[in-house]
Amino acid sequence: MRIPILKLHNYLLVSIQIDLDDQTAIQFQEDLLSKIHKSGSSGVVIDLTSVDIIDSFIAKVLGDVVSMSNLMGTKVVLTGIQPAVAMTLIDLGIHLQNVPTALDLEQGLIKLRQELEE
Repeated sequence: MRIPILKLHNYLLVSIQIDLDDQTAIQFQEDLLSKIHKSGSSGVVIDLTSVDIIDSFIAKVLGDVVSMSNLMGTKVVLTGIQPAVAMTLIDLGIHLQNVPTALDLEQGLIKLRQELEE
């Protein structure tokens, strides 16, 4: 199953509504990077509100997606990180330093605009 990636102005919006398995995470990574390249988007908001559990591989892929997006000149904001996911990320040593976060999608868009100084 593919994760939908929506374009809104010069941003991409992603709301992960399914349990992430390894194959879906890799497909998402490829799809998002391709969409960034094709659209020239300046920012991405990834909403993780529906993600209750994350394993080490998914956490690594998520960190890689953020790093790869930044390398392509696109700022990423993560929203809706659940307490269990936050604890798992820290336990795994994935700190996502310098990655802006917000409680929900609306605040994430505001944060993205601030980060891009628009």
